[in-house]
Amino acid sequence: MNSALYPTYARADIAFARGEGPWLIAANGDQYLDFAAGVAVLSLGHGHPHLVAALKKAADAPWHVSNLFRIPQAEDLAQRLVDASFADLVFFANSGAEAMECAIKTARKYHAHQGAPQRYRLITFEGAFHGRTLATIAAGGNPKYIEGFGPVVQGFDQVPFADLAAVEAAITPETAGVLLEPVQGEGGLRVFPHEFLRALRALCDARGLLLVFDEVQCGVGRTGKFLACEHAGIAPDIAALAKGLGGGFPIGACLATHEAAKGMTAGTHGSTFGGNPLAASVGAAVLDVVLAEGFLESVAQHGESLKRRLLALKERYPSIIEDVRGEGLMFGVKTRIPNGDFATAARDEKLLTVLAGDNVVRLLPPLTINQTHIDEAATKLEAACARLASSSTQKGAA
Repeated sequence: MNSALYPTYARADIAFARGEGPWLIAANGDQYLDFAAGVAVLSLGHGHPHLVAALKKAADAPWHVSNLFRIPQAEDLAQRLVDASFADLVFFANSGAEAMECAIKTARKYHAHQGAPQRYRLITFEGAFHGRTLATIAAGGNPKYIEGFGPVVQGFDQVPFADLAAVEAAITPETAGVLLEPVQGEGGLRVFPHEFLRALRALCDARGLLLVFDEVQCGVGRTGKFLACEHAGIAPDIAALAKGLGGGFPIGACLATHEAAKGMTAGTHGSTFGGNPLAASVGAAVLDVVLAEGFLESVAQHGESLKRRLLALKERYPSIIEDVRGEGLMFGVKTRIPNGDFATAARDEKLLTVLAGDNVVRLLPPLTINQTHIDEAATKLEAACARLASSSTQKGAA
């Protein structure tokens, strides 16, 4: 099929006409259980009535006025993010990559403001994914995203996953801080051990480094806490959010303490669309639900239920499933077969998933799912595994 779009995506030949909760209905009438959620974006699922009502109400007010004027909706959303987190200040952007760019600039500017502009380098980790801009692909360090785009942006030193000794060895007089995703998404749903994060926080404090967390995918309740780093009982100096914050509407946010952001004075950074009234209104509506009493506890409980079902599948189909990883409603199934084959088999059973690195398939359902949805997803995965195992046996016999 010809398209005027850049051919940068290998798109499945399915177009969706409508959605409701965790369900998507294709143009041909097929119904899919959406455990991809737009790659962890649709935190409230499809067509959530509170989110729809907020968007419709916001559409009757000015959509955009620019950041040359006060935006009360953005001020309100920023305060709610501050109240729910470690942060004192918020900068709004339009995507996770832009939020990460702000986080990187904030970390560099902090040291320049302190009279040490030579301290601009960030230590990052193998398997990281921080976005698709020139700086964030350099931070991620994945050759397949870097190749062909000219000289790599300088300022990032990558070390092995969760290796504290390697972090210490990588620190130089030019080091500004350490950057990581508490739960790596694209890199294969690898969870940084909580004790490692606590030790890293202590190391940064001892060495005068900023700790920067990329919570674009794992934040806003995805792991059963508002921020994934809360599981370790620590806080960063800077964090980036996006994806689930807008529930499907594009918005990103860089959160920081007063200390970390003190170099970000008037004129040092900006965004034309960031935090406009429409986006901020939708973000506030998402927080109405996610921060409501008992909601995050429900995410954690449903996550435990889903994890039990996935582990049971691993026991029954060891030739198909090697490992189950994740927290809350953010899981990765590491497969012994090509992960694309597993995702295709799941889609044939009308269950949508997302591929990741390390031969992993991600399960990222809306945070609003219930036990019935978990049971149905498990049934679909069981059918997919049974078919894959049978196919593998038949190939072996042949």
